[in-house]
Amino acid sequence: MSEAEFLEQLRELKTWGKWGAGDEKGALNYITPAKRAEAAGLARQGRTFSLSIPVRAGQGPQSGAGGRINPLHFMTATGCDPSTPVDLGGDARYTDDFIVLAVQGGTQWDALCHVYYGSELYNGHAATHVDSRGAARNGIEKVHADFVSRGVLLDVARSRGVQRLDDGYAISVEDLERAEQEQGVRVGTGDILLVRTGQMSEVGDFDDWSVFQRPEPGLHWSTAAWLHEREVAAVAADNQMVEAGGQLEGYLVPFHMLALANLGIHLGEFWFLEELAADCASDGIWEFLLVAQALPLHGGTGSPVNPLAIK
Repeated sequence: MSEAEFLEQLRELKTWGKWGAGDEKGALNYITPAKRAEAAGLARQGRTFSLSIPVRAGQGPQSGAGGRINPLHFMTATGCDPSTPVDLGGDARYTDDFIVLAVQGGTQWDALCHVYYGSELYNGHAATHVDSRGAARNGIEKVHADFVSRGVLLDVARSRGVQRLDDGYAISVEDLERAEQEQGVRVGTGDILLVRTGQMSEVGDFDDWSVFQRPEPGLHWSTAAWLHEREVAAVAADNQMVEAGGQLEGYLVPFHMLALANLGIHLGEFWFLEELAADCASDGIWEFLLVAQALPLHGGTGSPVNPLAIK
């Protein structure tokens, strides 16, 4: 598809004002209390799947590009210390530590303030609302408790008969609908869609991240219109940007521009979907209760998350 077609979508495909001039939740508005109550009924077996990659010191998918680093983990009190800074009395001791973590360095949500163009954030809020103090508009704290709904996994890699989609493969609407048909599931209003490309199938015991240095498969920018039509609340994938890279010359993140800035669809990246996908393929159930709250990070442009799929 051409740049002209993309620019037409960029002009016409918007939900600004749909939920009011002051809205900062975007498509998460599709998740109603009734939707959450219905989703809770999908937890039939009580089995949980963590969809997060580990937080390990110095390890992860980040290469340092753009200033993002993998986690740093420091101990401030250990069982090897002769004493601790605080005396607990009665021969009691404690251990303590802290981390330095990029909010978008691992399994995470992008806030609606994360990508903008033309000096405007989602819903027409000025980009200057994001300054050195953080995001006064569209920050992640505005929606941190809202990521609870029916989750649907579309395993596009499995649908195409491969472990991992080819480098740079751009997932089309046809791919998504074929996976729906094969899995016997339909994505609808208020759902949080998870898309498996197979990226995480090559990380071993989370110690080989070289696959993330290659061109990544992901969603084509044109799928944004499909997500809008289906009234999807949010979308997450097992890759670095949800979208495939190198789709449109001169535009690094065309899908982000449409999804985040125009449609208010939050994006989840670096999600680990391998165990969940294997289980879904085994029992034929591709829907579940998804609980994926962000941290209430005031003014944050994103947040680490430990998503739980509950079947």
